[in-house]
Amino acid sequence: MLATLSEFERAPRILRLNVAGQPTEWVSWQDAVCLYARDLVLWSLGDPILTIRGGHSRFDGSQSHVDIHSIVACDGRVVPPARNVPPLTNQALFRRDRNLCLYCGHHYSDGDLTRDHVVPRSRGGSDDWDNVVAACRRCNHRKGNRLAHECNLELIALPYVPNFAEYLALINSGRILGDQMDFLRTQFGAESRLLH
Repeated sequence: MLATLSEFERAPRILRLNVAGQPTEWVSWQDAVCLYARDLVLWSLGDPILTIRGGHSRFDGSQSHVDIHSIVACDGRVVPPARNVPPLTNQALFRRDRNLCLYCGHHYSDGDLTRDHVVPRSRGGSDDWDNVVAACRRCNHRKGNRLAHECNLELIALPYVPNFAEYLALINSGRILGDQMDFLRTQFGAESRLLH
């Protein structure tokens, strides 16, 4: 179903792909209109989610319009990401770990979770994806600057680095359309917790 003008503020983001079909970013509907207007959209997937109407032709009175699809592939060079590792944020970390404390296994809201370093920074651990997990405040405090086995804690899942498609799903969770998630899911790594 196409959105009306009053729904534009709540419009979902558009998944932009490069010419090779690799996901690159989320764009607003306004940015997507610019991509269409500049003839940069080579192909699209999914149903149209918005119709943007323009002016009327002085020759035949017809009104111009652009149907915005949920997934668009754009022309341009395929540039490898500047970094192979997506940026680490608490929001993406908590989504990767499905809002579970990876020590006690309970679900928590973002505000009740913390970033725990499996190998504490005070002991040479790094602040990167494969050394951090979501932990509730109680478990994080209990662990302190020790290793899990030193305080009788055990990880229920190992940390991992999400690939870029999974990262895009993590940072836009709750606002992804079904066809967008289906597309991204095909590119998740085998260790992805979003597959289950």
